[in-house]
Amino acid sequence: MTDATSAAAAENPVLLNTHERALALLSVADLRALEHDAAAGLPPHTLMARAGHAAVQFLKEQLTQADADDPDAVVTSRAGQPVWIVAGPGNNGGDALVVAAGLRRAGFEVEVCMPVEVKPDDARWALGEARAAGVTINTAPPASFDRYSWLVDGMFGIGLARPLDGLFATLAQALTQRAKRHGRVLALDVPSGLDSDTGNVVGGGAAVRATHTVTFIGAKPGLFMASGRDLAGAVTVAPIGVDTSARQAVLLNAPALFSPYLPPRDFSTNKGTFGSLAVVGGATGMCGAPILAARAALHTGAGKIHVALLGSGAPPYDPPHPELMLHAIDDLPLDKMDALAIGCGMGDGERAIKVLDDVLPLDVPKLLDADALNLIAANAALAGKVAARGARSDPCVLTPHPLEAARLAGSDTPTIQRDRLAAARALSARFASVIVLKGTGTVIAAPDGRITVNPTGNSGLATGGTGDVLGGIIGALLAQRLPPYEAALAGVYLHGLAADTLSAQGNGPAGLTAGELAPMVRTLLNRMFYPAASPG
Repeated sequence: MTDATSAAAAENPVLLNTHERALALLSVADLRALEHDAAAGLPPHTLMARAGHAAVQFLKEQLTQADADDPDAVVTSRAGQPVWIVAGPGNNGGDALVVAAGLRRAGFEVEVCMPVEVKPDDARWALGEARAAGVTINTAPPASFDRYSWLVDGMFGIGLARPLDGLFATLAQALTQRAKRHGRVLALDVPSGLDSDTGNVVGGGAAVRATHTVTFIGAKPGLFMASGRDLAGAVTVAPIGVDTSARQAVLLNAPALFSPYLPPRDFSTNKGTFGSLAVVGGATGMCGAPILAARAALHTGAGKIHVALLGSGAPPYDPPHPELMLHAIDDLPLDKMDALAIGCGMGDGERAIKVLDDVLPLDVPKLLDADALNLIAANAALAGKVAARGARSDPCVLTPHPLEAARLAGSDTPTIQRDRLAAARALSARFASVIVLKGTGTVIAAPDGRITVNPTGNSGLATGGTGDVLGGIIGALLAQRLPPYEAALAGVYLHGLAADTLSAQGNGPAGLTAGELAPMVRTLLNRMFYPAASPG
């Protein structure tokens, strides 16, 4: 074993769970620069040795963990099954070979498939390590994976620029099938075929769907966006001793980013303390959307909730929640509110345009969603008023889904989805507003350059009304005087976490309804941030 390997093996590698951590999300450019700077002060092969050792540590823990079906029994049969590893021709393949050598030296049976011999100097060193450890290396995969405990994807990492093809594409499909049917597929750094910057599959080709990913140096945005969340599975970060503090442009959303801004719930407070929100919308025949948003706001802790309705035929009150105050829009002084949530069921008629034109100049924090976004996209004067607010350091919060974002950008949905970070940044700059680009890995971007990717939420949110609920949640937080960016961070995080928690309880993702989210948001708010004081 070389000095670099010995030093790495002597360390206890840090493995970070991404849950509730405001981690930096590093682009390929960031990673290349960090690798270059770190390697300059280290012995040769150190970073690869550390990466491999971290993945070995992860696998050792998995191979000896308690069986979920029998917590009192330690799995011994799985530890006795071989680990199968596929190594690509580059440095990701080198990482895989270090893993193979480390497992073999730790007493685990391991087999490597290396269809094309590795080429870079570091990877050639790793090949020598694997051979010296007595690792079995083949050029073709086995006929069946049934006898293996874990399959490890070390084909291609962050440097992949073209779609997987040939045997590597075939292996990606085989690993994916194993993950879906039996689990226990680990990707090294990123699943092969995944663009780590965008979360898209490179070139629209094949990609590995893993159940777990150990990613090196730092987390990557593509692991939490678009296809990345499905392909990466549970993500663990192995920092491998590289300082990433100089590169913090994109963050993973977590409570630490917004919890300091939540208002205290002191005994001496009253309903005025937590603000008044007006939900503006509800053209004739569409009052359901603003009432759904208002119910969400009520459960998120705003002091008083009004619904300002544009149309006729609405009920005089909301029977399940008579706390909500329903008004014809002309009967409610919107300038006296602490926040406005505008657009749910608003329609696109002349009445809606006039209302939006009237409320945009009001000196009140605003969230714009749904029909309000489409009106802005179609009307340059309205768009100009939104941007002018931001220019006066009073940004609105805009919450578009990808199609609405495409309309706002004068683009199309595929372009928005091709690079969600870039799209959110561009819209934030264009409208001088906080942008909540909804979807898998919702992106929250501020005009001052701050940008965050949200890790919570699941397919249960893919149903009608969940966007209205999100608007009500963020509106309530604005009414409680959270700054726009932090209100958006908190709202998106809690909205997604509510879906995750309900799904864990068996109430989703299939069949989860929008109306179920708000009570869970209330539960999470109180459990996480307002625990009951113990009696003295």
